[in-house]
Amino acid sequence: MVCLGNICRSPLAEGILQHKAWQAGLQWSVESAGTGAYHTGEPPHRLSQKVAKLNGIDISKQSARQFVKEDFEMFDFIYVMDSSNYNDVRRISGKNWNENKVDLLLNEIFPGQNRAVPDPWFGAEPGFHEVFKMIDKACDMIIKKYANVKI
Repeated sequence: MVCLGNICRSPLAEGILQHKAWQAGLQWSVESAGTGAYHTGEPPHRLSQKVAKLNGIDISKQSARQFVKEDFEMFDFIYVMDSSNYNDVRRISGKNWNENKVDLLLNEIFPGQNRAVPDPWFGAEPGFHEVFKMIDKACDMIIKKYANVKI
């Protein structure tokens, strides 16, 4: 799961998908990263943590890190939050780039529409709740798609 700073959207996506994978009995390893190194080592945004916790998910132990080209070798699939993140992942990946391993997260709900998960960084708490709902729904689709689990 990739966003810009790895403190708002992608930590939520990591926590939600990992939680759903565990509930489905899947031994998936889900991680998140940012295309910018602005917050490396920092925990998720306090409102991302709050919204996750209100939904039974603890993301407080996550730590922001930068997306690196080696992530293409380590992970089966990479979801990005918006088109800018997609372009940054392509640039960072260099020779490791594989367009079949990357997609916008909301394409799981709205195939081919390339909709962005809005960045709640500059807004108030309600925006974090909305982002959680979007990511949660997309993660349901991922579990259903890849794990053949009824949601």
